[in-house]
Formats: sequence, C-alpha cells, structure tokens
Amino acid sequence: MSTEGESASQFLSSVAIASGKGGVGKSTVAVNVAILLAQSGLSVGLLDADVYGPNCHIMLGVDKLPPPRGKTIIPAEAHGVKVVSMGLLVGAEQPLAWRGPMLHSAIRQFVADVDWGRLDYLIVDLPPGTGDAQLSVAQTLSLTGGVIVTLPQAVSIADARRGLELFRQLKVPILGVVENMSYLAMPDGSRVDVFGQGGGERLAGDANVPFLGQIPLDPDVRVGGDEGTPIVVGGTNSASAAALRSIAFAVSEKVAAQAGKDQVGSIPIEVIG
Repeated sequence: MSTEGESASQFLSSVAIASGKGGVGKSTVAVNVAILLAQSGLSVGLLDADVYGPNCHIMLGVDKLPPPRGKTIIPAEAHGVKVVSMGLLVGAEQPLAWRGPMLHSAIRQFVADVDWGRLDYLIVDLPPGTGDAQLSVAQTLSLTGGVIVTLPQAVSIADARRGLELFRQLKVPILGVVENMSYLAMPDGSRVDVFGQGGGERLAGDANVPFLGQIPLDPDVRVGGDEGTPIVVGGTNSASAAALRSIAFAVSEKVAAQAGKDQVGSIPIEVIG
C-alpha cells in the first residue's frame, strides 16, 4: 500500500471544486472540466469526495469498479477520466451515517489505496458546506488550488463566500469563481435571469480572485448528466459546452501560473465564441 505522501506525489496538480451550497452544479462542473482536460491529452482522475451524496459516477455513466488488486482499489474509467466514488462501493440506496473520523479515513483511502497511476490532474469534487470533508481533503492532498461554483442569487453567493474563505483559512490558492445557471437563453435570442444577474462576478471582485466564466442554464446539461454522457461529450456545439470549455482552459492557465513552471502548461482547448 502506498503511503499518503507517495500517493500525493502521483498527482502533478490537484484541484478542488467547491460550492458551499448544494444544488449549484458543482459536480457538473467537476465532471465536465475533468473530461475536457482528458480530451486535451492529459491524464486525469476524478475523486468524488462527496461521501454522503456521491453522484460523479452517475454523470460519467459508471456503475461499478474493476476488481481490486489485493487491497488496492482500481478506479473506473469513462470518457478518458479515472474515477473513484463512494457510490461505486455501497448500494445505491444505502445511506452513510458516518462521523468525522470515518469520513477522514475514507478520503485518505481514496488517495492512498487507489491505483491512480501518474496523473497530470486530480480533480476533487467536494461536498457542499465547510466541514470535515473539506478539512480532510486539505490535510490529505497538497492542493494546487480551489474553484468556487455558485449561482448568481444572493443566497448561493452567501454560502459560496464561506467556501471561498475556508480555502483561504486552509491556505489553498483560489483559482477563481464559476457562475453556473447564469441565464436561460430563449428561442428569440433574449435571456431570462432566472437566478438573478452577476452575483458570481461580484463575488470574485469582492474577494479579489479571478472570475472564470458563466455557464447558461441548459436542460441538455441535466439530460447529459443523468444519462452518463456529459454535455462536453454529447453536446459539444452548445453554448454551455463552449462555456465549460472556456472555463477548463482558464483553470489550466491558473494552475500553470500557480505552479510557477511549465510542466503542466495550458491545455490546447479551442474556445468557441
């Protein structure tokens, strides 16, 4: 079994995707960004740290892990991304009523006891809130940076701000803010601001961190996630896929700048305007 330090060294960069509030599309962003990085030719893993509400495997269309090798967990793989999720280890309807120490142990195992191989990126999908899982991930991994996902509405921004400040307390560099479900595009070309307007950009400005972009509200994003074919795979010409492509490119640029070296660099993703 690998030690924690040895496992962490397998990841050239590790990026946590957080929200502070549930239901804002954090997992959708994590899954699609991971796929886009893999599409660029990088080796990418996705660690679903939302132990109590895992769903990254559903979005990737995966329902089981390969057989283990002794005590070593072998990650599943879909769309070029290696993935480990508690949802692949317990029954679909089985709740986990775990206290902090058990949660911490599970997250450590997802790092140390999984044969990730050498990865350019490990994307970590954090659960909502600012609790044990966030602390465990920060203690287990030397995170390259964190991304905050929010809706434009004030209630979402309030919780996103707490998530952002937790990154600061944990001394995790903040790569930027993503605003999801920013608007609904109508057939006549107009836009409806279902959840308000500009909240994510204001949060980034107030916190003096980069604003990585807006993602429109798109029913096809939900359909793709439910069917295991994320929007960047099944709807590559859509506005939401283009927005996610731009965000993935921005994340890679921020990671390269944070690393201060060219070993990862920016990924060659064409931005479709």
